[in-house]
Formats: sequence, structure tokens, C-alpha cells
Amino acid sequence: MNFLAHIYLSGADQEVQLGNFMADAVKGNQYLQYPSDIQVGIQLHRFIDSFTDAHPVFRQSKSRLHGKQFGHYTGVIMDMFYDHFLAANWAEFHHQPLEVFTAEFYGIIHEYKTKTPERTQYLIPYMIEQNWLMQYQSIEGLKNILSQMNRRTKGRSNMDQATNELTQYYPLFKSEFYDFFASIQKAVRAELRRLKS
Repeated sequence: MNFLAHIYLSGADQEVQLGNFMADAVKGNQYLQYPSDIQVGIQLHRFIDSFTDAHPVFRQSKSRLHGKQFGHYTGVIMDMFYDHFLAANWAEFHHQPLEVFTAEFYGIIHEYKTKTPERTQYLIPYMIEQNWLMQYQSIEGLKNILSQMNRRTKGRSNMDQATNELTQYYPLFKSEFYDFFASIQKAVRAELRRLKS
């Protein structure tokens, strides 16, 4: 799962969303230095990553990218494909339009920016300026983000080519996304209850 799914799965609590968003920049038990709801978000992020990586449907989707030119970036690409399906079918999952949801989240990360790790602070302006969360909605927008990521890897990831695979297997990936997402929503609801208890 990439940024959009992580934020969505956090629920309506802004600090849980923030913790989930910045979790990759928080190592080990560093999460303990943050307020309790941000801690919940960080722990939830780790749970989502573990659940996703181990899930047979996600593995099945990812297997279509194995043997291609993407190397160890296949998991990242697959995360972004699933974010695309969430964004493209957003009205089925959330009562707010995606534009409103993303604008509200950008407001949160802008407000809390100085309380996030340095790595996250560096990322935030680019994310807002280029409106990454909205770009996931279209294949062209997704390709734009993947191309930027490919440039950051100096062309080693070949991520700019990944939407070719998405287009080729679109119905299969979409069906697997729905199967997987039903599973993870249920698991996250239970995990959130546990973390907040």
C-alpha cells in the first residue's frame, strides 16, 4: 500500500493519519517520542506493510512483475498500482470526493510539518505541489509519478515502464485489488481497536 491507502486506512483521526504517513521515516522505537495517536499511526503503518507483504492476493499481483526489469522495486510498483485502483474507484470507499480528502490531508501535513522527521519534511512540499494523491487516479498521472521515482533511482528501477504492465493486466490487477482491499480493511479495523485499547 502506498500513501493514499495508508492515509485512508487510518480513519478520520488526523494524528493517526499523520503517524501513518510519516512512519517510514521513523525507525525502531523512535515512535515512542511522539504523542499517542501519532504512535498509533506509526504502528498501524507497520501492521499494514506486514499484512500486505504476506497476503497471497498481493503476492499473486506482484508475481506478474517478477522476471521483468523492475528488480526489487516490484513491491513499490505494486503498492502504487493498488493506490491507483483506490483513487480511480474512490467514490466506492469514501463519502468525500478525492479532491476534498486530499486537500484536507495536505492541510494536515502542512500544519504539522515541523513535527515530522526531516525526511518527511523534505517530501511534503513536492507531494503538495505535484498533488501526488490526485495523480494516482489516472494511469497517465501514475506514470508521471513513477517516472519521477525512476529518475531518483538514476534509471535503475525502470519504474517509468511499469504502467505498460498495468495496462496489459488491468482487469486482473483490479479484481485482485478488490479482493485484497476487503481483507485489509477488516484487518485494519481490528488492529486499530487493539492499538487504541
